[in-house]
Amino acid sequence: MASLAALLLGDGRLPVGAYTYSAGLEPAVAAGLTRDDVPALLMARLRTTAVTEAAAAVLALRAAGEDRPDYRPVQRALAARTPVAPQRTASAALGRGVHRLARRLAPAHPAVTALSALDGRPLRPVALGALAAVLPATEEELAHAVVYDELQTIASAALKLLPGDPLDSVAWILAAEPEAARAAGTALAVRSPGLLPARTAPLTEQWALDHARRERRLFLA
Repeated sequence: MASLAALLLGDGRLPVGAYTYSAGLEPAVAAGLTRDDVPALLMARLRTTAVTEAAAAVLALRAAGEDRPDYRPVQRALAARTPVAPQRTASAALGRGVHRLARRLAPAHPAVTALSALDGRPLRPVALGALAAVLPATEEELAHAVVYDELQTIASAALKLLPGDPLDSVAWILAAEPEAARAAGTALAVRSPGLLPARTAPLTEQWALDHARRERRLFLA
C-alpha cells in the first residue's frame, strides 16, 4: 500500500490533476509560448514553484505527525510566498479538492480534522501534506510526488493546448529527471516554515494575472 499511496499522490485523476489545472501553461501559451519552449518552462517551474510547494507539503506532513497538528505556520508562510492573488485562489481551490479526498478516506484522522482550522481553504501543498499522513506516504515520496505532479500537469495540459506527439511529453519528463531530483532534495532539506524558499517567477505571475481576466479559458490556472 505504501507504494500505491505514493503513486496516488501523483495521479492526474486527483482534484489537483491536469484536467483542471495547467500549472501555468495555458497563460504562458496565451502569452506566446510555443511547444518548443515547454522544456524550458518545465525547468523554470522546477527551480521555483515546485521547490516551494514540495517543501511546504513536506512541512505540512511533519506538522501532521505532531500530537496536535497545526498547519497555520506553513499555510501563512506559503501564502506569503505566493504573492499573486489568482495563484493563491487556484491553490485554495485545488486544496479543497484534496481536503475532500482526505475527509473521505479518514474523516476522523487528526491530520484531516486539523485542516478545518484553516477555514476550509487549505492551500494545495498543505492539503497534500495532510493527505500523505493519511495514506500514509513518506516525506521523500511526498516531495517527489509534488515535483512529479508539476511535470505531468504541464505535459498533460500541453496535449490539449499545444497538440503534438504524446511521446514528446514523456521525453520532456524523463529529460527533467535530474532537475526534479534536485528540487525534491532541496524541499526535503527545509526544516521550518520560516525557511521555506521564496522562489517565484515574476513573468509567470504576470501571466497568471492576465489569465484571471480572460473570459475564455480551459484551465483554472
